Amino acid sequence: MTDAPPTVLFICQHNAGRSQLGAALLAHLAGDRFTATSAGLSPADEVNPAVAATVAELGMNITDRVPRAVTVDDLDAADVVVLMKPGLSLPSTPRGELLEWSFPNPESWDADAVRPLREAVAEKIRTAILT
Repeated sequence: MTDAPPTVLFICQHNAGRSQLGAALLAHLAGDRFTATSAGLSPADEVNPAVAATVAELGMNITDRVPRAVTVDDLDAADVVVLMKPGLSLPSTPRGELLEWSFPNPESWDADAVRPLREAVAEKIRTAILT
């Protein structure tokens, strides 16, 4: 039997903004109580710079993270799968609990516009995962 913390997988379209934000915020808020990961359906080339900037304000550097595609193995390994946009078409059915959240795509936003999104995602994590 293992005492590994539950794995939470955040998924968005490009794994550059919302899902990266969710994983970083869960790690920030929960410490080692959870394993936070992220992936996307059609990964971008890099993490959204405005999202990375707002996460840096909390003392975390995510600029070196590389967006990646979600896999069947990811979905089998996750205890909780969080879709940051409802209705995303996944490569298989998640094994764990599926949460569908609705957050706007910050693809062309600057850091000032991302801050309210960061706070909204943090509050959703506090109420839906950490409680």
